[in-house]
Amino acid sequence: MTGTPNADTPTTDPAAPAAAALPTAPAVSVVGPGEGETVLLGTTRMRILEDGGTTGHRLGIAESVIAPHTPGPPQHRHAGHDEGFYIVSGSVRFTVGDEQHDAVAGTLVVVPPGAPHTFANVRDEPAVMLSTFTPDPYVRYFRELRDLHAGSEAVTPEAQLRLMRRYATEPADAPAPGPS
Repeated sequence: MTGTPNADTPTTDPAAPAAAALPTAPAVSVVGPGEGETVLLGTTRMRILEDGGTTGHRLGIAESVIAPHTPGPPQHRHAGHDEGFYIVSGSVRFTVGDEQHDAVAGTLVVVPPGAPHTFANVRDEPAVMLSTFTPDPYVRYFRELRDLHAGSEAVTPEAQLRLMRRYATEPADAPAPGPS
């Protein structure tokens, strides 16, 4: 069969510059040990590894080191993103509704939108977990939460609730979002 080549067909003209034949490769992010953006949230140190800038905002990734005996956030649910937690070391207690799960190193917990959840480190040693956010906007929530706590005024529960709601997050005791 003869005809005009498809625009998607790579050129084989030996006189064509090699760079013109290759599509531009997407940027690759490499974050080494000790690199990334650190966000301090009380006794938890979060290291943002991917804020969505490399993934077209489809995925955010953070590593959290949770100090011993650190209570987690109030039980809540997200309407706009999935959240994944991979326990790297230690143990993290997840509360999902009325159920508790003690997740040890090597455990993956995936929380879909609408599922009530929280987590805490109830043990005597630090815990390290890797979190994913799909899509990524929730990474900005942690930056804003850090800034809220770093401000000169006391942080009220109302201020925290307003911040949560900007990121489609509600306390678990609020009605679950349903179809509109």
